[in-house]
Amino acid sequence: MDALLEAAGKPVSADLYLEVQQFYAWQMRLLDDGLTAQWAQTFTEDGVFDANGHPHPVQGRDKIAAGALAARKALDEADIRHRHWLGMITVTEQSDGELLVRSYATVIEIPHGGTASLKFSTVCEDLLVRVDGELKIRDRQVVRDDLR
Repeated sequence: MDALLEAAGKPVSADLYLEVQQFYAWQMRLLDDGLTAQWAQTFTEDGVFDANGHPHPVQGRDKIAAGALAARKALDEADIRHRHWLGMITVTEQSDGELLVRSYATVIEIPHGGTASLKFSTVCEDLLVRVDGELKIRDRQVVRDDLR
């Protein structure tokens, strides 16, 4: 995805913007609470999760779920919690009706008994579509600022 696509879209209504914000609050809470299967359901069946901190993109909801579960197990074994925070969200509707959402996403790492610290700072770009009336992520691109 290219950040320049954002300029080609049109701004969305306040109601749709709030719906998108609520979607992300719910979606990230699922991940942070360890509900990885439910979190993966927020992607389309053929959804893509691509991050420059990973060796290659992951395609398909089942593979996305498996990757999230493995990451959660590693955190649990290390007795670490992650909290995701999304901000500076922009939402534009593309000519095909998809929503391009760009945000800054930070991951805060909290070791049990330790001090919370910023683990990652990223730019996240999603293409959202409606499936049976619900917002779903068709494509997620995450770019860590330290690896750009």
